Amino acid sequence: MLTRYMCPAALVVCLTLLPLSAAFQAAATHKPFIKTHLKSSWDNFSYDDDDELLDYGVDTDFKAADENDDPVVKAMAGMALDAPEVYWDGEPIDVPVGSQLELSEENVQGVLAACRQEIGTMFGYQAENRGVGITGGVDFVDLDGPTVVLHLKGRFWHQRPTVLQRVGAYLMGRIPEIVDVIVEDDYELTDEANDAAILD
Repeated sequence: MLTRYMCPAALVVCLTLLPLSAAFQAAATHKPFIKTHLKSSWDNFSYDDDDELLDYGVDTDFKAADENDDPVVKAMAGMALDAPEVYWDGEPIDVPVGSQLELSEENVQGVLAACRQEIGTMFGYQAENRGVGITGGVDFVDLDGPTVVLHLKGRFWHQRPTVLQRVGAYLMGRIPEIVDVIVEDDYELTDEANDAAILD
């Protein structure tokens, strides 16, 4: 332990012998401590280009757009693919997070419909998303007490557990009686299910 009365030479010896944090070194040398944050320049960024798989599995005439293409180009490409089917024809219930909706099948279906729109970039309901190969969708399956059971289908860019987590947070933020949001089959959360959706 360094004491207040230690001579400068002893302090230098101690500083060179002990592994010190940057903050302690700054205090010992009377220099201001500045923490720098490393930032990625994205110079070496590359994405998993599995358009060949997508082109092979979806339709021989389909050519996926690039994620950097103009939105119109992506939408035109996406029009070659069908949107995921939605098995509910009610109106979306678009309420802010923190709302206190009652737990009912009707409310879950309505909030789920609003969720499909609000976090729509995760799903294939919009032609622009389908144009880059996102064909995923989410369906309501059942209400098991305070647990909502969903079904994930199609291909997602995000990890399927992330999709479920986002949808679950959306539902629970508006219907607080929901205790959990799960999928019908755990296989739906695997990369294998996502890959199989390319070849369906």
